[in-house]
Amino acid sequence: MIINLDYKLTDLAREIGLLLIKHKLSLGVVESATGGLVSNAITNIPGCSAYFPGSVTSYSNGIKQSLLGVSARTLSEQGAVSPETACQMALGGRQLLGTDICLSDTGIAGPGGETPCKPVGLFYLGLSTLKGVRVFEHHFTGSREEIKYQAAVAALDMLRGYLKDMSGG
Repeated sequence: MIINLDYKLTDLAREIGLLLIKHKLSLGVVESATGGLVSNAITNIPGCSAYFPGSVTSYSNGIKQSLLGVSARTLSEQGAVSPETACQMALGGRQLLGTDICLSDTGIAGPGGETPCKPVGLFYLGLSTLKGVRVFEHHFTGSREEIKYQAAVAALDMLRGYLKDMSGG
């Protein structure tokens, strides 16, 4: 079963790599709750250095602030798991990594960490491009590992959709 899960991520990453090369775009990734899973999928593709200069796994709020420029006010008022944080992470990551596109994720993988308003499985995925920033809310279920996997797939699928739209379908 693990092989099938990895294969799905690898398929997405391979297709994204081809699209990034086609459009001559670079990609950065800033992850929180996925813990590097998205970056791992991307770097499993030979030749990814042509479009992927690097990533940041920003698990702590301090790293989100100091490296990615997420404001203390956002973290205090909205929380680390919020659309505002995902947006600022994606923007800050694109600037820090010097890329055309940056993916971000922040969420609650569980089994703990939930609040009355933010359940386990809640994720915000950000996509910063030259055209602006989009943030999408997702709700995943399962074990911690299953939730992280689903979030990584959703992030890569979101990016694939954006790149395919650039290609006209």
